[in-house]
Amino acid sequence: MSSKRVDGFFYGLFMDVALLKTSGVMAENPRKAYVDGYSLRIGNRATLVPAEQGRAYGMVLALTHGELDVLYGGPGLENYRPEALQATLMDGGSLPALCYNLLEAPAEHERNDAYAAKLREALDSLGFPADYVASVC
Repeated sequence: MSSKRVDGFFYGLFMDVALLKTSGVMAENPRKAYVDGYSLRIGNRATLVPAEQGRAYGMVLALTHGELDVLYGGPGLENYRPEALQATLMDGGSLPALCYNLLEAPAEHERNDAYAAKLREALDSLGFPADYVASVC
């Protein structure tokens, strides 16, 4: 398998490098970032949905295609598909990154409070803006 790494934008629990290691995924070069034009939506898990005035925060991580296959080959993740986005790094600059999103956004009634709480913890520990952390529900 190729060891070539690609940048991915992660906005859910996969932005936690320690969590990724438990799956055998060794993310490199973690960078705080955001994408404009999208908002975070949590159903059973997280996804990004287009939103003209939206901004979603997360981490850009360098992974191999094999590692991406491991992450998104797990149960409950088969409906996520990669798309290219432009991520803006918090310390300046921007870059293209792969981002996995659901083909269809979760229904309005779909909620996972435990997931949202874990995500708020992760975002807070990574130092993302407090108003964004508080908005995750």
